[in-house]
Amino acid sequence: MNPMVWIILFAFIGVIIGFAIGYYVRKNIAEGKIQIAEEQASRIISEAEKEAESKKKEAVIEAKEEVHKLRTEFEREVRERRNELQRMERRLILREETLDKKVESLEAREENLNKKQQDIQALQNEVTELYKKELEELERLAGLTSEEAKELLLNDIRKEIKHDAAIMIKDIETKAREEADKRAREIISCAIQRCAADHVAETTVSVVALPNDEMKGRIIGREGRNIRTLETLTGIDLIIDDTPEAVILSGFDPIRREVARLALEKLIADGRIHPARIEEMVEKAKREVENDIRERGEQATFETGVHGLHSELVKLLGRLKYRTSYGQNVLNHSIEVSYLAGLMAAELGADVALAKRAGLLHDIGKAVDHEVEGPHALIGSDIVKRFNESPSVVHAISAHHGDIEPQSIEAILVQAADAISAARPGARRETLEAYIKRLQKLEEIADSFEGVEKSFAIQAGREIRIMVKPEQITDAEAIQIARDIVKKIENELEYPGQIKVNVIREVRAVEYAK
Repeated sequence: MNPMVWIILFAFIGVIIGFAIGYYVRKNIAEGKIQIAEEQASRIISEAEKEAESKKKEAVIEAKEEVHKLRTEFEREVRERRNELQRMERRLILREETLDKKVESLEAREENLNKKQQDIQALQNEVTELYKKELEELERLAGLTSEEAKELLLNDIRKEIKHDAAIMIKDIETKAREEADKRAREIISCAIQRCAADHVAETTVSVVALPNDEMKGRIIGREGRNIRTLETLTGIDLIIDDTPEAVILSGFDPIRREVARLALEKLIADGRIHPARIEEMVEKAKREVENDIRERGEQATFETGVHGLHSELVKLLGRLKYRTSYGQNVLNHSIEVSYLAGLMAAELGADVALAKRAGLLHDIGKAVDHEVEGPHALIGSDIVKRFNESPSVVHAISAHHGDIEPQSIEAILVQAADAISAARPGARRETLEAYIKRLQKLEEIADSFEGVEKSFAIQAGREIRIMVKPEQITDAEAIQIARDIVKKIENELEYPGQIKVNVIREVRAVEYAK
């Protein structure tokens, strides 16, 4: 056989023997490791069981201690509650005993009261019986029942009192007319100052017309930057809604609202609307409004002949152009009050210049009443005092709404002129429905009196003419019924100015020649 073959055969047999020996050695080593691992596992399990048994005993001991602690706490709480219940029981027993004593006392008192009530009832029955007998005897002697006698007596007293009151009123009015020259100032002043406007309703929105609805988008601008800029610079809210071709400006300050209106109109006319242009137009509008305010103030002083006013007062007067009250322009109202106060002062021989000056400045507080707390009369008096106006002017402004008592004839005249200007027909806005209701209520008040045949509200509610039945109402009673109607109107009706109550009683004699 070839030696090479033998070499290969021996090499192959050597490899097989090596594999067999390696397998046997690895097997013995693995079995040794497995045995060692099993021993370690048994030891670990044994130690774990011992440790678990130890922890179990500790947990049992802790649980027993906790149960003992809770039981002790529960027993202590039970003892405390038992003690509290015992105390409450003792208190209830004491209270029950006290209530029993009070009940006994009340029963005794009630029995005593019942006895007294029976005695009183017996006396009352006896008195009633005596009263009936005496009343029957009086009715027999008089020939009238008690109700008839009472009604007859009351009618006689009522007629006598009405007649005496009417005569007294007529005498007082006659004496007052006889003394008219001496007391003219007091009578005129007190008669006219009855009514003054107490409430102020302001217009707080302006409307700007747009050429088309597309302009709304340009006013708003990209992401609202244009409208935000305009609102920030003017302090006025722009309301852009579904109203066609219109934008609403809302704000309590009429000056700011006017600035916003002018600026927006300029921007719409210009067509270029962006933040820089808006700022430019707002500044321009402010200058225009300030110039207009100064010119209107100077014009007002020129029209009324009131000179020497401080420049700041002139500006505040001009601001009143943008202020309204019940739809009445306050600057025009102030000029009218100045005229009226001056005319009445001239008629009464008072200080005409003082009356006109106070009349023009009387509502100056309304120029800043959005910015200062308090009644506009007192605000105005503080303002003119700061600019060295005379104490008489300051007092007349303070007193024109009755915040303080007027102490001079000029102050009363300013108060009266203010009421006349506010109350004249057409001066202030009033809805048709409210106007009709006021006239109807006026006639209802007059018709509610006995003896009134018909009443008519005339002169836009400034006068009511009342026709009375001549066979029921005498001349003296006509005077009294006019007074009663006036009082009822003053108590039940709200109205501007004053209302003339004219009671008419006439007897017509008609004959025919045949």
